[in-house]
Amino acid sequence: MENTVLINGNFLCRNLTGIERFAYETCRQLDILLDKQSEQSISFAVLVPSNARIIPEYKNIRICISEKPLESFPRWDMFTAAREAKKLHAVLLNFSNTAPRGKNCGFSFIHDIYAKDFPGDFTTFRDKLIRLYSCFHYRNIAKNARLILTVSDFSRKQIQKAYNVSDERIRVIPNGWEHFNSIREDNSVFERFPELTRKPFFFTLGSLQKRKNLKWIYEYASSHSEQNFAISGKAIGGMQTGELSSLGELPNVILLEYVSDGEVKALMKKCLAFVFPSYYEGFGIPPLEALSAGARIIVSDAASLPEIYGSSASYINPSDTGCDLVELASKPQDLKAKEEVLSRWTYENSAQKLYNILTEELKAK
Repeated sequence: MENTVLINGNFLCRNLTGIERFAYETCRQLDILLDKQSEQSISFAVLVPSNARIIPEYKNIRICISEKPLESFPRWDMFTAAREAKKLHAVLLNFSNTAPRGKNCGFSFIHDIYAKDFPGDFTTFRDKLIRLYSCFHYRNIAKNARLILTVSDFSRKQIQKAYNVSDERIRVIPNGWEHFNSIREDNSVFERFPELTRKPFFFTLGSLQKRKNLKWIYEYASSHSEQNFAISGKAIGGMQTGELSSLGELPNVILLEYVSDGEVKALMKKCLAFVFPSYYEGFGIPPLEALSAGARIIVSDAASLPEIYGSSASYINPSDTGCDLVELASKPQDLKAKEEVLSRWTYENSAQKLYNILTEELKAK
């Protein structure tokens, strides 16, 4: 029986955004959980590239530093990780939507299948290559993984429908928010953008992919000149090049570009509401962070978002700007629902669920 789970540490070489944050925080909570186990039927190790940006400090998860640096994510994910798992007689755990080809997949996350569900969002040559690469991994994991892991019932249903996956081969392990507790708010953002102290504003944060739906913000802000917006994020694959420049021309929109986590927290605490008009999310962490910081949240009524946020949020149609954000932000907040959301979606709960699933699966084999 294989009793070692080798965590693919590719996320330690990436910027700490949604998927990487999920991997890092879930592993941290898993290490804490293992400290409380009187008996462990399985052990955990993490495969760390020699050039990792971060080498985590764990008490109960063994650190295995590879002789190889991660110079190419495809080469690492498809070959290096598989070879290292074979040497250790371990089964891989892949957090990052990628895995070795074939039966070496191990346990693998598919957070969502955005590239398959929205092919029209990938327009440039580079974006099309990203889409092909993503769809290759979706299909490979769906066909070959020992278990497919995902972050919401929405994503589970999408994966099952697209790849004919049976119920027994897929499990849901959601995201969390506790990392935001350790972030100190940084009000220096208001020194750089003093106009945010003079007028109420809505705040939007995201990776600026097409699915984050800045088009909605542009159309709404264009017809509501009396309402103000602060937008932060980084452009990556699948971004409409004209949207940022168009938004920058509106007098009631401030483009913050990159802001630190501390500045994000300060903005969330001060904004009228955090607005998240994304039309496709496997989970959607930023509104959860905003809730934890005390912000009201206004999110799209699409994809996983109603499942995750329930009555803790106000909802907008991602295809229709015929609403009033000020009115939505003024509605009484369902504080009970907010607390239920924050207590339900935690990395501590996710780590426990992951541990239970892996233990059960490995015992069964």
